[in-house]
Amino acid sequence: MTIRTSIAQATRSVMGALNPQESENDILSTLQAEHDEVQEMLEKLNGSDNAREQKQLVARIKAALVPHNRAEEKVVYDAVLALKGREARVDGHEGYIEHNLGGITLKKLEKLTANTPEFKAAAKVLKELVDHHVEEEERNIWSLVRRNFSAEDRAAMNRDFLAAKKKVRV
Repeated sequence: MTIRTSIAQATRSVMGALNPQESENDILSTLQAEHDEVQEMLEKLNGSDNAREQKQLVARIKAALVPHNRAEEKVVYDAVLALKGREARVDGHEGYIEHNLGGITLKKLEKLTANTPEFKAAAKVLKELVDHHVEEEERNIWSLVRRNFSAEDRAAMNRDFLAAKKKVRV
């Protein structure tokens, strides 16, 4: 477990203790947990020298990332894009573009022979793409969500997000 993951989990625990119902139902809490999960798997992937483990991690990352991205686009990014203002439109479109680039890199990674220099390079690029994307999303998109959507709205977004994820085929 990374320091970042440990801090994020501790923060969620504290926030959940302060307001358990809001924390459990808020789309941002769900997204945070999923971001942490994928980032931890990417860290393991980049630290592994075992081809079998690498392929298993790529499959797990795909199973987590693809439904997350599709549901997030439908529920969060589309809501942000519907807001007035250039900032929301730019950030929403940037999120779609970064998801697409991550998906392309993940598909390439699946086709490569594990534990080769090319595989390791693609794994590194995917981690860097996801880390960059998560950092910007958590700063920019989440700020827009907090400013423009109530706790009730965010709870509804969470329900819609979880339902949308179930419909995605990987």
